[in-house]
Amino acid sequence: MALYKNQVLKVYNSLSGKKEIFTPINEGHVGMYVCGPTVYSNVHLGNCRTFMSFDMIFRYLRHLDYKVRYVRNITDAGHLVDDADDGEDKIAKKARLEQIEPMEVVQRYTVDFHNILQKFNFLSPSIEPTATGHIIEQIEIIKDILEKGYAYEINGSVYFDVKKFNEKYEYGKLSGRKLEDMISNTRELTAQDEKRNPQDFALWKKAEPQHIMRWPSPWGDGFPGWHLECTAMSTKYLGETFDIHGGGMDLKFPHHECEIAQSEASHGHSPVHYWLHANMLTMNGKKMAKSTGNNILPNEIFSGDNEILSKPFVPSVVRFFMMQAHYTSILDLSDEALLGSEKGYFRLMEALRVMESLEKSSSSTLDIKAWQQRCYDAMNDDFNTPILIATLFEAVKYINLIKEGKERISAVDLELLTSTMQVFVFDVLGLESQEQLTTNSDKLSGVVSLLIQLRNEARAGKDFATSDKIRDELAAMGIQLKDGTEGTTFSIS
Repeated sequence: MALYKNQVLKVYNSLSGKKEIFTPINEGHVGMYVCGPTVYSNVHLGNCRTFMSFDMIFRYLRHLDYKVRYVRNITDAGHLVDDADDGEDKIAKKARLEQIEPMEVVQRYTVDFHNILQKFNFLSPSIEPTATGHIIEQIEIIKDILEKGYAYEINGSVYFDVKKFNEKYEYGKLSGRKLEDMISNTRELTAQDEKRNPQDFALWKKAEPQHIMRWPSPWGDGFPGWHLECTAMSTKYLGETFDIHGGGMDLKFPHHECEIAQSEASHGHSPVHYWLHANMLTMNGKKMAKSTGNNILPNEIFSGDNEILSKPFVPSVVRFFMMQAHYTSILDLSDEALLGSEKGYFRLMEALRVMESLEKSSSSTLDIKAWQQRCYDAMNDDFNTPILIATLFEAVKYINLIKEGKERISAVDLELLTSTMQVFVFDVLGLESQEQLTTNSDKLSGVVSLLIQLRNEARAGKDFATSDKIRDELAAMGIQLKDGTEGTTFSIS
């Protein structure tokens, strides 16, 4: 029997503002869409927290024996600098500043995104579509919305008519905003504005001559609005109605609000049953921002190459730190918090090691089945990882007391305790064991040492093109070679 049949999962639905029993549209199957990154810079830690929260949710749904189709997009076009309908595309701006092709920017930072997520031990989504790969689908949706009277075209751009939409539907229901209040709190449009109303948003923008990223459309060369890609891709891969839509709390308005409006205007019904939103990450009690210097990249944490933390921290410690807060809560990063998480992580790993050699008794002094259900109860309560971790540490205490001869456990219960700890620590929380971390590090060292040897042979044979290629390719992956009198060493940034 599928595990989900014995467990009642409740999730906090941002749309209703309350916890609801999770019931998929099709029994045993879950469709989940999560807004992915805009790939114009290195992925920042706050985004990593959001994606990690949904990686954990993906893991738990799979553990419950659901067949999950998890779609997480890559925004490689259409995201303007001010997140509205004016300004320059973020990727195009980066390409212009660095004097490279926009798709070079996309490739560079998509690779960075995947590398960081791999270090954090993320599972890959089922499908990872791109905005540029779905321009045709976006154009078709715009045509449909225009035909149904919820959009208008002007000077080669197409805008969604929020006032017209609100006559039949409710714009603002996800974020709890009323259109009347939004209108009264918004400046009036100037003569230069194309939109009929300030609340209207772009479905398609005309590309000015200097705009690098552009595609042909029935309205002229242009590019899609930021909100449209998610509607197009979620509909294509999950259907007009699907189970879960996730993302950061900052996307609730306007991005997710506009997604709902687009879908309802096109399909005539709500697109998503459960809206889940992960909260933000702060640092030392303040908002993380590059402009203030209160910011740190994941690789800077792993390498220790920063002026904020006292030492490097391995990815699993950072992941454990993030799992210690509920995904809907604000989480504050600090040196003290990471040091505390590191101690907790090593205590947990040590208990797992000790458990392998525990002496078995004829009976147990702890009801392991009841403890196991408490682990499930925590996760069934809107994926409450802090309560799960507290429950796991009840087992850590019990394991240590068995080792000291102060508690007992039977062979059957030890097997159940071991399998349950393995499931929740590694499969659900996504942590890696110390052995895995050491093995991975040893393998990496071996591979780099082999490449250094091949580079040395190339240099000895005066094949400097190959020598330089090995050095440069490693540098692009964050591995720096250092040539010295005693040979070549390497460091990882």
